[in-house]
Amino acid sequence: MKPVYIIAEAGVNHNGDLKMALELADKAKEIGADCVKYQTFKAEQIVTAASPKAKYQLEVTDKSESQFEMLKKLELKKEDFALIQSHCRQIGIDFMSTPYNPEDADLLNSIGVTAFKIASGQMVETPFLNYVARFHKTMIVSSGMCTMAEVREGINAIREVGNNDIILLQCNTDYPSRIEDSNLKAMITMREELKVRVGYSDHVPNNYACFAAVALGAEVIEKHFTLDKNLLGPDHSSSLEPHEFRELIVGIRNIEKALGNGIKNPSAREAQNTFGMRRSLVAKNDLKAGTVLEEKHFGYKRPANGIPPNELHRVIGKKLLQDIHRDEAFRFQIHIAD
Repeated sequence: MKPVYIIAEAGVNHNGDLKMALELADKAKEIGADCVKYQTFKAEQIVTAASPKAKYQLEVTDKSESQFEMLKKLELKKEDFALIQSHCRQIGIDFMSTPYNPEDADLLNSIGVTAFKIASGQMVETPFLNYVARFHKTMIVSSGMCTMAEVREGINAIREVGNNDIILLQCNTDYPSRIEDSNLKAMITMREELKVRVGYSDHVPNNYACFAAVALGAEVIEKHFTLDKNLLGPDHSSSLEPHEFRELIVGIRNIEKALGNGIKNPSAREAQNTFGMRRSLVAKNDLKAGTVLEEKHFGYKRPANGIPPNELHRVIGKKLLQDIHRDEAFRFQIHIAD
């Protein structure tokens, strides 16, 4: 079983600053994330100039500015993405970014990304899914705000160009998200109905939903990551700081250990306890040689140094070969003929 792939979603938490974007990569590597992910966009290509902010954005940013004005300040330059990717390679962490338009996907493909992350809002944009899928690279697709029918249509758009390298993420598009809206069982439904690998993109303030998703079989976990929750910007307050993200990673790795390999066998340490914890057939009272043994003569007591209780049927009705004392364990060849 492969370890869960953990994505630190830096997103726009660099506030448009390349230096901060690189620091986010450094911190993500330091705490043990597998991947640090950004967003590749130009504000004028994803929102109109007068587009209002989403409800959650209004709560944590300047209400007087438009969504366009906010996003414009969060852009990175085109050349920044190659620099960030190069830095990620040097420090040993995977680089990923979310494209919002074909031009963004082209840019990411040109610098050699191995996978694309598609945001929930684009799950219903089948022409765009179709376009990105044609690069025939891994598609990690979030499903927030979607019905099952919309998810199916999106997955079909990816598959119809021959790309079946898909990881579908259950997601609730709300920042922060209520844990009761996580609906992790939908992840299982999508895996079974669509025959895809699955994971979970989380916006819940705590880590319980992530831990549950791992226990249910998520192969990818994605969560927002920031250097400081108090920084200005739309996503900082609903992101994890480095020490919090480290706790998430430690928890996931321990859950993986707890899940094991699925083979029902005692562990090596557990096997050492068998002698002291299992029981043997013992004499309830002193018995003389020649006694015809009946069920009433036997007790079950620790340790496992004699005939095990599941062999009782083999000894009922046999004669005792020699005297036995109370609490002494019965043994074949010594007390009972085998």
